[in-house]
Amino acid sequence: MTSLTRRILPLLLCALSISTIAQTQDTGISIPNMDPAVRPGDDFYLYANGGFIARTKLPPDRASIGVFSNLSDLSFKQVASIIEDAEKATAPAGSNERKIGDLYHSYMDEAAIESHGLTALKPHLAQIAAIHTQRELAHALGLTLRADVDALNNTNFHTANIFGLWVAPSFNDPEHYAPYLLQGGIQLPDRDYYLADSHSMKDVRAKYKVHVAAMFRLAGLSDPEARAMRVLSFETAIAKQQISLADSENIHKANNPWHASDFNTKAPGLDWPEFFRAAGLEKQDTFIVWQPTAITGEAALINSQSIDGWKDLLSYHLIEAYASSTSKALADERFAFFGTTLSGATQQRPRDFRGDVLVSATLGDAVGQIYVKRFFSPEAKAQAEAIVANLITAFHARLENIIWMAPATKKEAITKLGTLKVSIGYPDHWRSYTGYEVKPDNLFANLWEASLFDYHYSLSRIGKPVDRTEWCMTPQTVNAVNLPLDNGLNFPAAILQPPFFDPKAPAAHNYGAIGTVIGHEISHTFDSEGAAFDSMGRVRNWWTPEDLAHFEAVTATLAAQYDTYAPFPDLHIKGRQTLGESIADVAGLAAAYDAFHASLKGSAAPKVDSFTGDQQFFIAFGQNWGSVTRDAALRQQVLSDPHAPGQYRALTVRNEDGWYTAFDVQPTDKLYLAPKDRVRIW
Repeated sequence: MTSLTRRILPLLLCALSISTIAQTQDTGISIPNMDPAVRPGDDFYLYANGGFIARTKLPPDRASIGVFSNLSDLSFKQVASIIEDAEKATAPAGSNERKIGDLYHSYMDEAAIESHGLTALKPHLAQIAAIHTQRELAHALGLTLRADVDALNNTNFHTANIFGLWVAPSFNDPEHYAPYLLQGGIQLPDRDYYLADSHSMKDVRAKYKVHVAAMFRLAGLSDPEARAMRVLSFETAIAKQQISLADSENIHKANNPWHASDFNTKAPGLDWPEFFRAAGLEKQDTFIVWQPTAITGEAALINSQSIDGWKDLLSYHLIEAYASSTSKALADERFAFFGTTLSGATQQRPRDFRGDVLVSATLGDAVGQIYVKRFFSPEAKAQAEAIVANLITAFHARLENIIWMAPATKKEAITKLGTLKVSIGYPDHWRSYTGYEVKPDNLFANLWEASLFDYHYSLSRIGKPVDRTEWCMTPQTVNAVNLPLDNGLNFPAAILQPPFFDPKAPAAHNYGAIGTVIGHEISHTFDSEGAAFDSMGRVRNWWTPEDLAHFEAVTATLAAQYDTYAPFPDLHIKGRQTLGESIADVAGLAAAYDAFHASLKGSAAPKVDSFTGDQQFFIAFGQNWGSVTRDAALRQQVLSDPHAPGQYRALTVRNEDGWYTAFDVQPTDKLYLAPKDRVRIW
């Protein structure tokens, strides 16, 4: 995952789940999860995970079950113990512990939500209803602008606004934070949900219109069906202006500095001075516009769409954003569409679990400080750091031995690797929540204030020196991230647990499981996005034309390989959309394989049952991606996620020579690739 930002696995709240990952012994690969009847060279994913898939039945509150969700559930059980203790404690007012307990209590107090949730929402709806002029509309849009560290995790910024703000190190001055303006304004996961002509997408749109009408009705607004029709039409108009996720990942096309005075001429329609004034950005001179054609197209909708249509759009997005804090009826309706229709789960997770998720997301560092003290030992940190060091050494050797790269390009690549900052477990310092007031009996107010608190925090960083020790993830997050603008990596404590990492497991397992994840993140430094940044985090082309042409040709081959994968007859993987993650999978697997062998120091790896060390390594990698997913959730992932589904990520082994030797893969096997067709990048 790169943090512009992208995830190893999309974190859908309805998809977090408990799965039983049986092990062959206390630690190591899981033989019961395998299917020995499948030939590895025909379907390595089923070979590694067929047993698990065959016996796993999705309960009604799960859209997916797999290794990531299993570990996420463990993390949330750990978080639950922290929150339970905080709620029971008599911590002083204003302390982090008190805020944790009070926020959780406000989520669990359903009677309080019912008594004043809708009452709290209505004044904000009344403000929208009072809009009569384009200037007032621009002011309202500015007031609803929000910022998010995960703004680029998806193609769209899902807020009540048509734009989103991301504050990060500048493309052109990586020593200081800059504001990035992003496309947004649609609620469905991706523009294809509005524009694709397939039967499945038409069905989703029909159900979405019914859902929007239901949300208006439950919020007490008149003419819900007519409003819903206008919202769907309006969001479709917005979707037509947006660019795809694949196009959004072209960093050079994203680097568009606009002065505030440029907006009226480059994106006419919106009263930009009033928009920026309401957003608290009236003194900001320069923005980086990530998707300029989308910003121009969306601003033009100010004139082409009626003000009443805008009011319907803003009202619906507001209702949707605060449904969980307004009424049970609204929250249930929201889940019925986004949880059931889009993801396939028919039942919500237990309320206490959802409360734990909300608290952990809202007060992440406050929970994280306690989390690492309880659940992440100094010994685990030290051993994880040793694996990282071995992976970096392996990657350095691979860079040194590349024959296609010119000396000048290779020198810069090695310099970039040498300046890579790797953080394990948790950040060097914690975010303060001073100024964020939490009420034990008012969830709506807590969420509203949290949104403003985060936004003002982001605004406060603009123009200031970059803190390269800051994390964009919490320690309790099961994930990992590459930060190309910081030239850094973060590996949270929660992912450094079994089955990904276990100090007691054989090296073959640890390097095949967490080692490939670490290698994946290191290699993002040089993927189709990371390669656009130099060692200082600047957007700069440090490649010779010949090197860049070679890189683009090889990665195009990898994209074409993924284009052939089709989870449904009418839907293929988009190889260019998933290219950055696929490059990282290929390179990370290769580097982890080298590091595993280096760790043996010439000795043979011990066998587990009949499996050699190399076989264990590749099986562990394949089992990283074992999962069972509902069709609706799988479709959503293919359309809107920069990662290929797990069953195809496991097939990365097709490009690694060692896999062919380990499992005696022959030209007659279905996954066989001739040596000349295997993708080798780093």
